[in-house]
Amino acid sequence: MRLVDYLGGDERVVQAARVSYGAGTRSYREDAGLIDYLLRHHHTSPFEQVVLTFHVKLPIFVARQWIRHRTARVNEVSGRYSVMKDDFYLPAAGDIALQSDDNKQGRREEALEAGEAETVRDVLEQGQREAYGKYRALVGQGIARELARINLPLSLYTEWYWQIDLHNLFRFLQLRLDSHAQKEIRLYARLVLDIARNVAPRCCESFERHVLGAVSFSRDEFAELKRRLAAGPDRARSNDARSDDSDNAVDNANLPLSGKDLERFEAKLDTGRQL
Repeated sequence: MRLVDYLGGDERVVQAARVSYGAGTRSYREDAGLIDYLLRHHHTSPFEQVVLTFHVKLPIFVARQWIRHRTARVNEVSGRYSVMKDDFYLPAAGDIALQSDDNKQGRREEALEAGEAETVRDVLEQGQREAYGKYRALVGQGIARELARINLPLSLYTEWYWQIDLHNLFRFLQLRLDSHAQKEIRLYARLVLDIARNVAPRCCESFERHVLGAVSFSRDEFAELKRRLAAGPDRARSNDARSDDSDNAVDNANLPLSGKDLERFEAKLDTGRQL
C-alpha cells in the first residue's frame, strides 16, 4: 500500500471551518482545539476538504469488505483486460482457527495446533495452484479472459486506486479497526491510519482520542452510570441503589439494567470497547 496523492491537511480543515484562507492566524493549540471541537460535535464537512488517494494491493475477499464503504472513488484492475497474476493470499499458521462459538461471522482467538494449521494451509495452497493452472490453460486456449477468470478464488490479489476524503476515511477506520472486523482488513486499516497521520496528524490524533478510543452509552446505560456514581463505590453495583435525582430524564422505573443489557454495560466498563 502507498499514498499516491493527497489534497490538504490539518490546516485545510481549520481554514474550512473558519471560512478563512489566511495562514498563521491562530496558534497550534487553538487549531488543535478547533479540530477537537469539530470531531466531538460531528461537524464533518471541514474534514471532507482533505482528500487522500491510495494504491492498494489486497486479496479479493478483503476488497469485497472494503468496497462496502461506498463514499470513496475506486479504479480496480480488470480481469477482462489483463491476465491476472499468480499471486494469492495464504494465511499464516497462527491466523488459522475454528469458527467462533459466539461470533457467527468470525474465528476463535485460539489458533489451531501447528500441524493442523499446516494441513489447512496445504489445502488452501493446493486449491489456489489448481485454480490458477486451469485459468491459464483456458486463457491459452483463447477463451475470453472475462470467462476464464470466473473460477479464480477470493484469495487472489487485486489492485486498485482508492480515493476518499478524511471524514469518510475516519468512518472506514472506525469500523475496520474495530475488534469485530476480520483480522486481515484490520491490518490494512492500521496502515491506512499510519499513512493518514503523516497528512493530517492533529486530525488523526483527535480521531483516535474522541472516536476510535471512545465508548458511547445508550440512554439507559447513561442513566445506570449516573445511578452508580450517585450511589458511591460501596453500592455502585447494587441493584437496590437508585438515584433520586428528579431531574433525571430517564424514568427510574426502568432502572437498573438487567439481563443482556446489564452484561453489555458491564463489559463496556470492563473492556473500554464499544459493544
